[in-house]
Amino acid sequence: MSQVVPPPPAGSSLNAARRARELAALADGGEVDLLVVGLGATGAGVALDAASRGLSVAAIDAHDLAYGTSRWSSKMIHGGLRYLAKGQVGVAYESAVERNILLTRTAPHLVRAAPYVLPLTPDVSRAQGATVMAGYRLGDALRAAARTPRGTLPGPSRVTAARALELAGPLAAGGLRGALLSWDGRLVDDARLVVAVARTAAAHGARVITRCRALRLSGHGAWVRDEETGDEFAIKARAVVNAAGVWAGGLVPSARLRPSRGTHLVLRAGTLPGLRAGLHVPIPGESNRFVLVLPQHDGRVYVGLTDEPVDGPVPDVPDVPPQDVTFLLDVLNSVVSVPVPRERVAGAFAGLRPLLAAGGRTADLSRRHAVLRSADGIVTVVGGKLTTYRRMAEDAVDVVVRERSLSAGPCRTARLPLVGAPGKGGAGPGNGSVPRRLAERYGTEAHAVIALGKDDPSLAEPVATGIAVTRAEMVWAVRHEGALNVEDLLDRRTRIGLVAEDRKIAESAAALALSNAWKIRGF
Repeated sequence: MSQVVPPPPAGSSLNAARRARELAALADGGEVDLLVVGLGATGAGVALDAASRGLSVAAIDAHDLAYGTSRWSSKMIHGGLRYLAKGQVGVAYESAVERNILLTRTAPHLVRAAPYVLPLTPDVSRAQGATVMAGYRLGDALRAAARTPRGTLPGPSRVTAARALELAGPLAAGGLRGALLSWDGRLVDDARLVVAVARTAAAHGARVITRCRALRLSGHGAWVRDEETGDEFAIKARAVVNAAGVWAGGLVPSARLRPSRGTHLVLRAGTLPGLRAGLHVPIPGESNRFVLVLPQHDGRVYVGLTDEPVDGPVPDVPDVPPQDVTFLLDVLNSVVSVPVPRERVAGAFAGLRPLLAAGGRTADLSRRHAVLRSADGIVTVVGGKLTTYRRMAEDAVDVVVRERSLSAGPCRTARLPLVGAPGKGGAGPGNGSVPRRLAERYGTEAHAVIALGKDDPSLAEPVATGIAVTRAEMVWAVRHEGALNVEDLLDRRTRIGLVAEDRKIAESAAALALSNAWKIRGF
């Protein structure tokens, strides 16, 4: 008997037709309770929080879901260990709590525990190793305080050199006296978390509209432009939240930010064979900063990240300067047996952190978020990090509800599963019934993605040789995830575009999916 595959949750599908309907309704002058500007993790989170409290919501972005910083992270959902070392106990605890919510309640299909090895090389003194382990144990205490089960997130330990090499084969064995093993949360894909949050907001009635640029904001709405047609009109709202990240200051000049660039390298598959765990590689001369080495399911490895101040105009997509590549390779090569040459770098990406302006190095600035109010009533939420997007959203909505006297219920998002999360009984695709790669990207919806390929076998095929993404995934993204063009498909729904040569060979498949998505049978 064939399996009955349920459709997407009611109202969660984002696509061009829905965008056109909802944009037209806004252009006709209908007022909403809340207008959210920016559809990264925080903006999508604000939309979900407000809509789930019963408010009418419009959320817009000049580009696409996760177009900015939210797709350029290290994919870490972390417990704030670095903030403990700086004495920022409150920020660290908040991170641990939010990590627990994602791991155990709202997104266990997207966020998993992952191991990390810090090699105890001759460059790491015994005192430094002891200090780091003490920090790991404090982090584990925060895990317990946040009520994350030990079975979900194991505790830290010291392992032998032999065990370290089992977990991280590329490490240089000479002088290695063991390693520190720790665990933290990790996303397979940060952009997919944003898509899930945005679709969950849509399921609660939020109008989620991409390619709608806010030209001017006021406390009662915005003058916007439909980037698809060039039409301009007003969106009326009882309250406005500016969640535009590093671009927030361009809309509300009183929001003073100091962006910081974080760069990652994408190493070709096979560059670091035998790397089964992530690496924390101490940065020479720094007491509490590490380069992260993150193995991916496709065999590639991400190496990051830098923390450099960015001055001047904020670009839509930051460039990766050559010195960042050199720096990251130098730190990586300080611990591996076979140095990684520059030609093994298949791609690179950089994101800008929207840090609150303050003195000192950007690497030392607090990751605490802030909810700011301008003289005309616009609420801007800035700072923070991917892990705490939900708490940032909750704080922002609390402010607008209070200050605008909006009729809304309490925050629900700490217990509200995102699209694709397994039900209360834990039923989902993580039991081997679907490929792991799909389960970790789509959760319970993986069955529906596969069903597209069963209806049309050509959709079950990879988009190109050497790329695991199937044509069905692209069709799904057009029908249900709001992908409007080739860039949306390659750069944010599938991340194929991280490697330029892959992007080139997959462009035709993306274009075909856009033109044929609604001609194919299925949901």
